[in-house]
Amino acid sequence: MKYYVRVMDDLFDQLARQLPPERGTDGTPSVADFVHSDLVRIHDHFAEDWDDLPQPIVGRPDYRLAIGRGTYVATYAVAGQLALDGWIELVEIEIQRNPPDPEPDDV
Repeated sequence: MKYYVRVMDDLFDQLARQLPPERGTDGTPSVADFVHSDLVRIHDHFAEDWDDLPQPIVGRPDYRLAIGRGTYVATYAVAGQLALDGWIELVEIEIQRNPPDPEPDDV
């Protein structure tokens, strides 16, 4: 089954707190970079794979979580909620711009 998905305004506000409005001279991605690449793929992932996404809250099948690697960011986690009208609303996002530092080898 394919679902309809909408991105909530608050998710864009969250993105604006995590990414700059314009691409940095150091290559830091902008909100627009993320929206036009990764967010499009995330949107489609929720629409096509909702039933297979993990349920982060026990007993709440109306919430799902997508975690992945981005084109412009190292990783992202996006939460979606199935609304009463049957649409999936993307409501939360957490991004990690840079890959984590590797753990030192235990010797």
